[in-house]
Formats: sequence, structure tokens, C-alpha cells
Amino acid sequence: MRNGRIVACRRNGLSSLYFTKRQSICCSSMDDMENWPEIEKAATGKRRELVLQGQAVDERISSNGGLCPAIYSLTLLNYLEVSQCPSLTEIHEDIQHLTNLTSLILCRNKLASVPNVVGHLKSLKVLDLSANNLSVLPEGITELKELTTLNVSCNNLEFLPEGLSKCTKLSYINISKNRITDFPSDFYSERLDLLSTLVAYDNSIEKLSGDVLKLAAIKVLDLSNNKLSDIPFALSDCAKLKEINFKGNKLNDKRLEKMVNGCQTKSILDYLRAKGRQGDDGGDADKGRNADKGKRQQRKKKVADEQDEVEELNKMVVRVLHFSDAPAALTVKVSAEVKDVRPYLVCCLVRGMNLKSGNALKRFLVAQTKLHDDLCDRRTIATIATHDVQLLKAPLTYDVKPPTELKIASLGRKEMTAVELIRHIQLEADELRKQKKRQNVTGLHKYLQILKGKALYPCLVDGEGHVISFPPITNSEKTKIRKTTKELFLEVTSATSLQTCKDVMDALIAKMAELNKFTAEHKEEAGSDGEGDGPQEPAAGCEGSGELIVQQVRTVDQDGNLKVVYPSKTDLSNEIGNLTVIW
Repeated sequence: MRNGRIVACRRNGLSSLYFTKRQSICCSSMDDMENWPEIEKAATGKRRELVLQGQAVDERISSNGGLCPAIYSLTLLNYLEVSQCPSLTEIHEDIQHLTNLTSLILCRNKLASVPNVVGHLKSLKVLDLSANNLSVLPEGITELKELTTLNVSCNNLEFLPEGLSKCTKLSYINISKNRITDFPSDFYSERLDLLSTLVAYDNSIEKLSGDVLKLAAIKVLDLSNNKLSDIPFALSDCAKLKEINFKGNKLNDKRLEKMVNGCQTKSILDYLRAKGRQGDDGGDADKGRNADKGKRQQRKKKVADEQDEVEELNKMVVRVLHFSDAPAALTVKVSAEVKDVRPYLVCCLVRGMNLKSGNALKRFLVAQTKLHDDLCDRRTIATIATHDVQLLKAPLTYDVKPPTELKIASLGRKEMTAVELIRHIQLEADELRKQKKRQNVTGLHKYLQILKGKALYPCLVDGEGHVISFPPITNSEKTKIRKTTKELFLEVTSATSLQTCKDVMDALIAKMAELNKFTAEHKEEAGSDGEGDGPQEPAAGCEGSGELIVQQVRTVDQDGNLKVVYPSKTDLSNEIGNLTVIW
């Protein structure tokens, strides 16, 4: 070692190269390499992908003072993921040597900075730095000409680097849950003609420029819970825009504020388009000459607007049915053993959800997945499960079981133990890796890490002893919802807090009300999505206004003492979606 940069570590005739300059050597012996078998396998097997995540990896990072430097010698890698490691606070500049990387996933760590040399990764297409402690992004990001996906959500960013418009292949940007106040001056650029999704909720953004129409491909725009006071009329000229979210902003136009909290995208864009035309029609001279006439028209318009608002809000009514008013109220018993596994649970029943018409069921399942990915942080914070009430066998018990004793017929599978299910999922993942030449795969496999090391698994058991839910992995084929489902049993579980469960359930019901309203407004034929189940009857309560009925469900301990009832008077507040809640 003459230049202090490269050390060769030979074992069984194979060599691994790694860099030591400006960094302590944590892999300077065979014993150290044994602590990082994933890196050794990637080197000897000339693998293209490497995933390091979870508690075991975090402990090694903590004891070694960082990642093993040998990782930066794996120049064949095109996919690198290091996630769920709170001890990881920095990435060494030697990351620049991994020039074949197309995906770099560094999410859910405690990174305080990312080296500017990340801009040398000219092949990079996906960069995920979400859920770290970043207060600033390296300007080198703007040099990533091949970048298509940028996720920097859940950090402490106050601004984005100038020059993002140079990343002309960007199609997805997520900057949610930061402290950003404005977009860079060059952001509204015709060069970003492939940008289709911009997620920027939970920031402090004060203005959306009318130049947003230059983003010709924009389809999804989420600026909810920011500090916007106006929405530009030009937004209505974004021809491909399909989904917008401006909830939680205090707009100067109070009618528009109510609309963004309760209406579909088309209604909001139509309103903006109409307002824009009104603004173009009048000049200063006309306003002065017709001031009195304008005031009279405004008074008439205000009355008409108020009537329209009542009609809009009536389409998003949620009526709560007290458990004492139900002839056979459902109660869930919670065993004491769940306390150390996944202790928090809230449940309710929902009637009036129209899943029969057109793509209604698909829209609902997509919305549930989005909640799992965003609000539930990929199921690590909370998990949602839905069941067809007609297929439930009361009483229900929330319990724990050893992995070898927990049996479930999960969605699309035959009944098997949790151990067998996890093994099957892992084998399927391995097979997909071989087929797609990827180490990381989608589907249930990405949630198995949450259960790693658990001696007992949580489960919801019906009156016949069958497991109908296995959070956070799956629920049962036995109670699967279909287009013919008329009443749903909803459950949200969490290891974080009871309030987390309530917040997620609030958001789910608000979304269901919004989807039901959309279905009522768009007359689709039943079965148009190819999932018809034979002759169908209309879902109760889905006609007309699309009113949802939410029936309270109590959870009690083993002695029958009340733990929680949902919804309570403090749940389903207007802040989550401008719902009209009738008790």
C-alpha cells in the first residue's frame, strides 16, 4: 500500500478492494470482512445489487463508526440500498466511484449531509434520501442528467438547489414534510417536460407561480398543508393534470378553500378556469363605470355560491352511528400479550361505500396503498386492513401467536403458517431477483423486515378461530372485499401510538367519502373494470349524495373494560377533509 488508498484483502483466493483514504479501516482483516458478509458476497459474486437495512446492519455501522469502506469498491453495482440505520449519519465521498449506479436508496437513516460528489454518478436514475436529517441538498444533484425519480421527503430542508431544471428526465419529485418556502427560480421550466408527479405537502410554501403551466406533463400535484393564499388560474391550463390536493391551505378565496377541501380535481379546475375568464373580461375602466352593478352581481353570486357550497358539502356527509344504537354492535377483545408486540388498534364499520360501479373498487385499493406508502410510511408506522362484514364471524379477538402456530389463508394463497408464508414470500422474491436481476423487489417482501426478530406475531382472530388479519403483512382471503361488498370492517394497527391509529383511520374515512362522492358524480357502469361478480344489487346508501355511515366499534381488554371506541367525538374533525359529520 504505497499511496494509502487501496488495500487488498484476500480470502479463499478471492480479493475485495476497498478504499481507506480519509476514512478509518473497518474491514482491514478477514474477521472484519466476516462482519459484512453481504459486501463479501456482492464482491465475490460480482453482484449488481446490494441491500443493507435493519437493526443488525445498524449495530455494525454503530460499532464500526460508519459503513465498511469496501462497499465503495463494488463498482459493478447498479442498485444500492442502505436504509433503516439510525447510526448512519454520513456517506463518504468515495461513493463517487460507484459510477454504474442507477438507483441509490438511502432512506430512513440519520444522514446530516450527502457529499457533493454524488453528482458524479452520471448513470443515476433513482435517488431516495427520504426520512433523514438533511438541512441542505448537494448542488451536485443538479448534474444528474439521467435522474427520473427524486425523493427527499421527511427531512429538514428549507430550499431546493438552483438548477434542478437541468435534470430534464425528472418525472417524479417528492419533497413533502420539509420546511421549504418556495421553489427554485428555474423550477417552472419547459425543460422539465417529463415531470408528471410533484408531491410537496406539509411544507411552508407560500406561492405557486402561474408558470406552473410550463410543466406540460404534470398529472399529480400535491401542495396540501402549506401556506398558500392563492392558486393561480393558469393551473387550469395544465392539460394533463388529473389529481390536485390543496387541502390545509388558508386561501383568500373562501369558496375555493371549501372546494379544495371537498371537491374533485375537475370541479376545482373548472372553477379556476371560470375565474380566470372573469378576470380577463374586465378592465379598470369597466370596473369604475359599472361599480354599482358589479356589487349587485356579487351579492347575487354570493347567495348562489352558498347554495352551491351546501350542495357540495351534502355529498360528503359522514353519519356516525353510536354502538348503543346498533342491534348487534361489534366489539373487539384485545389480549394483554399484544402490549409488547403491536399494542394499538382502532376499528369501525362503514356502510354506504359504493364499490360496485366502474373502477370504484380499484380506486379504493389504490387509495389504501397510497395511505400505506405515505401516511403509514410503508406500513412501518401503521397498517390498514379491510374486511367484508358479511364474511366476518364474531366475536373478534386481537391476539398474538408464535409464527409456527399462526395460520392464515392470505390474499390469493392457500392457508399456511406464518413461517411458511414468509418463506414462500422470500422464495418468490429470490426468484424475481433472478428474473429481473434485482436484489430489491416490490410486494409483501418489503414488509418482512418489520417482523424480523419477533417471537410472537400479532393477528386478528374471528369467532371460529381463523386468523383474518396478520399485520403488517396481509389479511385473509376469507374476508376479502369485493365489488359486491356492502359493509366494511376497517382496522388500523400500530406499534407507535393510539393517536397514530386514529389519524390514519380519520384519513382513510375522509378518503372513502371523497371517493364515494366521485363515484356518485361519475355515472359508471357496474363491472366496467372487468371484475364483475355476477348479478349485483346497489350498495346501501350509495345512491344520491353518497353518504357514508360509520358505526362505532369498541375495543375492550380481556375483562371487558373499555380501551377505546372509534370514532369518538374528538375524531373525524373538519381539519382532515371538510367533512360534514352528523352524530
